[in-house]
Amino acid sequence: MRVVLLWVLMALPLRAQGDQAGVFDYYVLSLSWSANWCAYEGDARNSDQCDARHDHGWILHGLWPQYHRGFPEYCRTSERAPSRVMTRDMADIMGTSGLAWHQWKKHGVCSGLSATDYYALSRKAYEQIARPTVFRKLDKTIKLPAAVVQDAFLQSNPGMEADGVTITCRQGYIQEARICLSRDLEPVPCGQDVVRDCAMKDALFTPMR
Repeated sequence: MRVVLLWVLMALPLRAQGDQAGVFDYYVLSLSWSANWCAYEGDARNSDQCDARHDHGWILHGLWPQYHRGFPEYCRTSERAPSRVMTRDMADIMGTSGLAWHQWKKHGVCSGLSATDYYALSRKAYEQIARPTVFRKLDKTIKLPAAVVQDAFLQSNPGMEADGVTITCRQGYIQEARICLSRDLEPVPCGQDVVRDCAMKDALFTPMR
């Protein structure tokens, strides 16, 4: 019994750190291909992000504080929650104001920044990464190896190393490109728990709507 209790107590500190805003090692910038998300989830939700009037390609899913192992979430913070205007103003790169709010509530509170500064940093990170334009030229759904998407990001961002970007899949689709950045937004290697490259050779990639 004592051995079990000791094991549990030893496991607690890593998780407990997640409650402390501003304590983390690096960021993960998560970029989602909007049309793929709409195909496997967004259309069923009737999300405004999927409306044909938009021109979304790679959107900002979030900027996530990360430990070298694990990550904080829902940290306690004295910073004020973002206003509706602030979340609405992020919808151009995040798809919806609802996603902007959720990302602050779960991840932004752990950055140690105010909501204004967190959104500004998120936008800066999003804009400094060159998003491959080749995928915007698709006119039909294709199948491709996930590694092709990673190579496209590496070619578009010469300062980025292969261990600093990982591609994820979901329900047979390319889901996200996750790019690891320092607190100063410089490219850094991803932690082992982040590097979970999709190994699919025939992942679906849907054209913009």
